[in-house]
Amino acid sequence: MGSLIEIRDVSKIYNPGENEVRALDGVNLTIERGEFVAIIGQSGSGKSTLMNILGCLDVPSKGTYILNGEDVSGLSDDALSDIRNKEIGFIFQGFNLIANLTAQENVELPLIYRGVSKKERQALSKTALEKVGLSHRMDHRPNQMSGGQQQRVAIARAIAQAPPVILADEPTGNLDSASSEEIIHILKELHKDNRTVILITHDNDIAAQAHRVIRIKDGKIERDYQNGGE
Repeated sequence: MGSLIEIRDVSKIYNPGENEVRALDGVNLTIERGEFVAIIGQSGSGKSTLMNILGCLDVPSKGTYILNGEDVSGLSDDALSDIRNKEIGFIFQGFNLIANLTAQENVELPLIYRGVSKKERQALSKTALEKVGLSHRMDHRPNQMSGGQQQRVAIARAIAQAPPVILADEPTGNLDSASSEEIIHILKELHKDNRTVILITHDNDIAAQAHRVIRIKDGKIERDYQNGGE
């Protein structure tokens, strides 16, 4: 399949000097195209810092990050923004939907920023919403939908233009167990569709759904193992 992500000796250091904090400490990680990976750790483990670097929301203090063949470790904020737009579909715990836009308009919004034509935007957003089972909710606004449905809109927004990486940060954190199962099922289907899915979680049961689990503690990878998934 080939490597999609390569992190080499990456550290993230805050307050360099006497009181420095190493949020990440010499992390090495390779993720192949088409993998379904869970990154798990407790609060303060470094998993959020690792997610921010994987998602090009931050850059390492030391080390190299190769994403889809490009070294992104030292890029400017503008260049990182472009990379995020093209390469990464984000799914957040808080949905991050625009309240006065319909489901379809929320899915279309990032495509506008990418310069996609209106006709193509409408087609891509419709297909993405159908994929997450919301073809009947395209004209509904967030306050007319349940939390699980809002998260499915957020997933449709993330996958509409088929980015190489789907990065899901605690995607079930605000949902009940039935809605959580729906979201995990959709992530599994995306993986079967040859998407690379990276799931950030603190929940062992959620992590157990992935095919590979990376446990992080004190800024280091404590364990990296194949799980098989369900």
